[in-house]
Amino acid sequence: MAMPDPFRAPLQDLAPSPEPLPSRDPNPSRDPNPSRDSYLDPGAPLAGRVADLLGRLTLDEKLGLLHQYQAPVGRLGVGPFRTGTEALHGLAWLGPATVFPQAVGLASTWDPELVRRVGAATGDEVLAFHHKDPAGAGRNVWAPVVNPLRDPRWGRNEEGYSEDPWLTGVMGEAYARGLRGSDPTVLRTAPTLKHFLAYNNETDRCTTSSNLPPRVLHEYELPAFRPAVESGAAVAVMPSYNLVNGRPAHLSPLIESALRAWAPGELLVVSDAYAPANLTGVQGYHDTLPEAYAHALKTGLDSFTQDDDRPDATLGHLREALRLGLLAEADVDRAVRHVLSIRFRLGEFDPATPYDDVTEEVVNCPAHQDLAREAARRSVVLLANDGLLPLGPVTKVAVIGQLGDTLMEDWYSGTLPYSVTARAGLAERCATVFCEAVDRVTLTAEAGPVTADPAGGPLSAGPPDAGPLREGPSVPRGDGAAGSPDLFDLFDWGGGAYALRAAATGRFVSVDDGVLVNDQPGPNGWEVRQTFRVEERPRGLTVLRHISTGCYVGRGDDGVLRLVDDADRAVWLAMDVVRSGAARAAELAADADVAVVVVGDHPLVNGRETEDRTSLALAPAQDAVVAAVLAANPRTVMVITSGYPLTWSTPDVPAVLWSAHGGQEYGHALAEVLFGDADPEGRLTQTWYRSAQELPDLLDYDIITADATYLYFRGTPLFPFGHGLSYTTFDFAGLRVGLADGVVTAEVTVTNTGAREGVEVVQFYTRQRRSRVKQPLRRLRGFEKVRLAPGQSRVVTLRLPVEELAFWDVTRGRFVVESAPHQLMVGRSAADLRLCARFDVPGETIPPRAGPLRAMDHDEYDAVAFVDADPVAGEAVRSEAEGAWIAFRQVDLSGVGSCAVTAGSADGGMITLRLGDPLHGEVLAAFPVPRTGRHALQTLTRDVTGRLARAGGVHDVYVVFENDGVTLADLTWGAPTSSTGGAGA
Repeated sequence: MAMPDPFRAPLQDLAPSPEPLPSRDPNPSRDPNPSRDSYLDPGAPLAGRVADLLGRLTLDEKLGLLHQYQAPVGRLGVGPFRTGTEALHGLAWLGPATVFPQAVGLASTWDPELVRRVGAATGDEVLAFHHKDPAGAGRNVWAPVVNPLRDPRWGRNEEGYSEDPWLTGVMGEAYARGLRGSDPTVLRTAPTLKHFLAYNNETDRCTTSSNLPPRVLHEYELPAFRPAVESGAAVAVMPSYNLVNGRPAHLSPLIESALRAWAPGELLVVSDAYAPANLTGVQGYHDTLPEAYAHALKTGLDSFTQDDDRPDATLGHLREALRLGLLAEADVDRAVRHVLSIRFRLGEFDPATPYDDVTEEVVNCPAHQDLAREAARRSVVLLANDGLLPLGPVTKVAVIGQLGDTLMEDWYSGTLPYSVTARAGLAERCATVFCEAVDRVTLTAEAGPVTADPAGGPLSAGPPDAGPLREGPSVPRGDGAAGSPDLFDLFDWGGGAYALRAAATGRFVSVDDGVLVNDQPGPNGWEVRQTFRVEERPRGLTVLRHISTGCYVGRGDDGVLRLVDDADRAVWLAMDVVRSGAARAAELAADADVAVVVVGDHPLVNGRETEDRTSLALAPAQDAVVAAVLAANPRTVMVITSGYPLTWSTPDVPAVLWSAHGGQEYGHALAEVLFGDADPEGRLTQTWYRSAQELPDLLDYDIITADATYLYFRGTPLFPFGHGLSYTTFDFAGLRVGLADGVVTAEVTVTNTGAREGVEVVQFYTRQRRSRVKQPLRRLRGFEKVRLAPGQSRVVTLRLPVEELAFWDVTRGRFVVESAPHQLMVGRSAADLRLCARFDVPGETIPPRAGPLRAMDHDEYDAVAFVDADPVAGEAVRSEAEGAWIAFRQVDLSGVGSCAVTAGSADGGMITLRLGDPLHGEVLAAFPVPRTGRHALQTLTRDVTGRLARAGGVHDVYVVFENDGVTLADLTWGAPTSSTGGAGA
């Protein structure tokens, strides 16, 4: 059974678009009387209103709408408009607003309706800020992020929802639907999906190319974007910084052939910040910006986020593109139509909208505070529990750890209106003692101790009497002890990243104009200047290296510590621990009924936008604290707060919980779960690996070949996808599976077999047991969250259309359902599957290949990269080593007498076709590849009649690249030819 190919729109080229300029004459969608200003008539059809306004604009006025900061057109009542308000898990960057859990935490609730409500609350707060300051808070919001979380080392892992594309699509659609509002015609806000496409690395993100074989593209990457676009929940999309198969994502033909093919209405496409200039800059894809911008506009980009609020240069390049004939006015009109359509749908040109009454009173209102608390509580995942939780009556709890009495804001967080920390939440329930559990150290240079200016000024190294110390604040921290100027608290955030806090001021050491000062509340900002690496030197000494700049810390002639470029000029320091954080934590834990150790990451350190992680390990100092506390008190709970999966070395911790950074109500939510007021409802949406060594290369996007994500991973993870424990137990029984009328139906009875009410997430998975291709080991097909009283049972049902069992058939370029046996599995996680049943699906048998072969449509490959065959459309493969190859399984060569390849190479080379094996198979043909330009591939033909006379029929064909740097776009088979070599037509 074939699944209809959704990618039906033709690819665009760089010739002027055939789409005509919208007529300025009367037409059925426009009021024939311009004086009536039909674009201002809310009762008129949307397309007609847009066409009417578009027809009134001059070309310059239209161009002014193609930048992030859209110019007003006063004569027509068109006001200024700005794309891009950040609203990933609450309104960001504009002042205090409700802060909800990070996106990966929201997804961990496995509750799309809750995620929708969070989106709706965020949308209301965006509106409230917009009504107060229309210029400062635009209604085009840049959320949600629907990149599947392929690799937990990605610096922006916390922004996404799941490693599963279907679950990502479900959660992204829910959040976008909340943002857009429930009115059928008027949008609350205009949600924008980020980041299209295949974007999971910050390392060289603007120059790396994500390798996407067709199956990974169609089965993994695109499905995450489709639900929100196809349902109309999202009305805009942002391309990503990276390249995909050699072509910048901002120039992807999939913008038209996929995204706009799915969308029920006009879809706005906005660039990422400063990405347009990359096309001629670091990407070097075009020689001039007029060429680049013309290509982007014709590909489908509508709004250029470039040069902040200075549009003149961008508009100048677009005017030059028009002058050179690279663009036609129709191309501009098409983009402007997309822009105007969204503005009309936001009600900008209506006399009133359903959202006009939203005021700033909604911001952080009690209802939103309650929602933040609910979302945080329901996102908590119980990873392990030997019975310690839920906590019974306790007299004293020791709250311990760097994250025990603080809440973190990530780059896309709002400003916290208040903070309920773990310590504060638990202190409302029982007596608590607190220890931050960081080492207090001194730093001593040859000239003397390093001291902090109590007024927050420079750090200096010299004798204690080097100069008078001004009086400054003495801030109690952790155990309440005030610090002297030569004491610093050392924070370990993992990955070799440390932060120093001056004990005298309670402020963190930062760099200001090259000078070390102590004036910051913690690591912060786009360019984090408060973190250092500690590098070893002989005799137990160290030097500090500033992470942001890569410079070392040196000492000036005046004794002030400042950055130096040369490692030889770094000041050598003796770092001595005067108070051990782990020892102090163990001391407090030993005297408490229970110890709660709160560990995790800092969202701006060791992984964030622009920076990936190299390890999943918990910071060593934090790991040591867990071990010390557990040794002192066996009743220890480890609470992990992080935006990505972690590993740790301390075995047999009695209870372990995880949540993402949970927003303003985190402490209340944590206390409710710890004390059993609520059952832990969260479930993991990512695999927690035992080590980063179990992961493929960060830049390898081919999850099928790399056995990556829970879909293909063959190892035993630390915690599997879907994992999460309850305080009660559940039984699964009576699984029944049937297939009728193109729908697979499964039913299972779930019973709470424990003594208390609890929540279970019933998860359904399938596996195809026989196939022409490598199939996932398991794939999530549906889930239901059920709340059951003790002894209560419920029948949970899955209805799965057979067409959703399709996979991408590379031999024919479409989705296909094979005739094959399948297994349906149900349970508590991808690894804890309680029941299974077989069902057989009637479908197709994929026949042998026949006809032309696109190089990208191979079945297997070794040592090749996927590249662009042409600047506008088309893909190819390029060898990256001598002996690289691609394989085409089951090729029918009956009647074939010649073969042609489209290939090229900067240095020339050789391609050999072999049958059956890339090393020892019979040679079918050899093609000397000429020297060509990057996209100037040539067609080469060889006669293969003699070889196939002995070996006709169906064969596995290997294309072997005898040299690196050879590009191949396709192979075609033909009748016998008299030509035996050279370039052919």
